Amino acid sequence: MLKILNWMLLIFSLVLVNDVYANESNTSTSENTIMQLAEQGNSLAQAKIGAMYLLGKEGKEQDDKKAAEWMLKAANQGFLEAQVIVAAMYDRGMGMEMDVHKATAWYEKAAAQGHKPSLAILGRNEIAKGGIAFDYKRIRLGAAKQIPAEYAKQILRKK
Repeated sequence: MLKILNWMLLIFSLVLVNDVYANESNTSTSENTIMQLAEQGNSLAQAKIGAMYLLGKEGKEQDDKKAAEWMLKAANQGFLEAQVIVAAMYDRGMGMEMDVHKATAWYEKAAAQGHKPSLAILGRNEIAKGGIAFDYKRIRLGAAKQIPAEYAKQILRKK
């Protein structure tokens, strides 16, 4: 009985070790595939690389400058979430020099695609038309603090 138990433990250990190595290999292969796609100009892959650097995930150390570089590549191709992240990064001077005018231009691009939070940040939502007074500067700064991390998480979940 003890021999059977030892054999079962050995087999279980081998299966477990094999699964761990397989998962590490898949993660590595997945990261390589994403990087290849990003370098070939795939906007989702570029945004994912940017998100990895922004959040310090998937084997990438947190690096705002690298995140900004990759997000700009995706944003320049019209990737909505990347445009909004770039706008927020310009608003905060996160990974790039602070520039409210460039931030506004990126929010404008996202708003042109119907992005409601960008419309609100720019003061062009339905509530603004109703005459209710809002402090859009405060809303914009609050959004700029939350957008990069939250949108980066959304990007990493995209298939």
